[in-house]
Amino acid sequence: MALDPVKTLDIIELMENYIERIRPSQSIRDQLDIGYRIDNQSIILFEIRPSFMNPAVKLELDYAKTTFVKSENKWKVYWMRGNLKWTLYEPKPKVSNLKRFLELVDEDKYHCFKG
Repeated sequence: MALDPVKTLDIIELMENYIERIRPSQSIRDQLDIGYRIDNQSIILFEIRPSFMNPAVKLELDYAKTTFVKSENKWKVYWMRGNLKWTLYEPKPKVSNLKRFLELVDEDKYHCFKG
């Protein structure tokens, strides 16, 4: 089930502002950029990089995800492990709002999200 349309507009505004703040400078965006996508109840942050084997191909490498749990009115927080599986972020597996999720990713206290 997708997010509520009204809530989605707020999410898009928050995420667009966040991405604009953390994106690398324009001069290196062809080598590294940051993006996000909304997938049903989840928001996924990813890096955009050229493929090592074929630099003309751009790869989206997921590194952080949050999923809204309507019954709890909470966001579950996940990080991408080296085995490419989403893993619940144990230091803080749930947050009350999307802004707190973004703060956790920025802090990256345990170096799970950005290595």
